[in-house]
Amino acid sequence: MYLPSGDQSLVKILVAGPFGVGKTTMIDALSETIPLHTEETMTQAGAMVDDVAGIRSKHTTTVAIDFGRRTLPGDLVLYLFGTPGQRRFKPLWEDIANGALGALVLVDTRRLGDSFEVIDMIEERGLPYAVAVNAFPDAPDYPPTILRDRLDLAGHTPLVTCDARDTTSSIDALIALVSHLIAHSAMDNT
Repeated sequence: MYLPSGDQSLVKILVAGPFGVGKTTMIDALSETIPLHTEETMTQAGAMVDDVAGIRSKHTTTVAIDFGRRTLPGDLVLYLFGTPGQRRFKPLWEDIANGALGALVLVDTRRLGDSFEVIDMIEERGLPYAVAVNAFPDAPDYPPTILRDRLDLAGHTPLVTCDARDTTSSIDALIALVSHLIAHSAMDNT
């Protein structure tokens, strides 16, 4: 079944992050339906624009969106929109962000600096967000206090570690975001 029925709450969530951080992989792991992807093979022309340092095995890139759906207990249906990670797609990113309740930002400790622009865009929109460190096998492992400091995260911003390839791990990251959104909503209603 592709369209929800009954008394379900439908929520739009962004899965955001810089180029090559694992957004498409996470949508694959999370979606209970066959995800929609707009992956294209990277070309020589893109090599001048997309820095593949640290991710040399990457051969495709999202050129529009990834889309998936996940139903959580309590009939909460999350529509997951994976955004492109390159600056040149910022206008598209802004369109995709319209109507979103929050964002799960994936980061890679091998390239933390690449995350700043994405986090800035989310904060400028006023979207609540959680940060999930995608634990690549060759990535340095930093304590949460160091990561919070380097990413300049507010104390209330959830910070979790995940493996974007693993469904359970990705669901745990998503639950951290949803819990944060519920808490954020409760604060707004008081």
